[in-house]
Amino acid sequence: MQIDDTDRHLLTLLRDNARRSVAELARHLGLARTTVQTRIERLETLGVISGYTLKLSPAVRPPLQATVLISIEPRSGPEVLARLRSLPGVEVVHTTSGRFDLLAQVVAQTTDELDETIDRIGEARGVRSSESLIHLATKLDRSGTRG
Repeated sequence: MQIDDTDRHLLTLLRDNARRSVAELARHLGLARTTVQTRIERLETLGVISGYTLKLSPAVRPPLQATVLISIEPRSGPEVLARLRSLPGVEVVHTTSGRFDLLAQVVAQTTDELDETIDRIGEARGVRSSESLIHLATKLDRSGTRG
């Protein structure tokens, strides 16, 4: 899959605001509108752009976020993952290398809700231990999923 610097610049512009018109993108890139439209379609076809999503404002996102680092017992991954899937406050789970096996991103409306979700994670069969990190302030976010 070949993408060039222009594609990367286009992706950055779309990450910042995917609702920009093709004409506006073309002005930023110094290209014809049809060229930009063709590039977007090619990036979608190649799977570089896998979709567009809604980005919620801080006013409606859950106010509390935490990262839960989880160590699990050998061969308990599927069972622990099924438990994590069942918890509505668990938004993302990654496998990791190092001291912990999983990293879960958790959101909640209240501290009681956050505490409850973290407790449910720790009680899951196959969880050896967990460590929670409550997010205080976002200083940098290039993911395009926040604020």
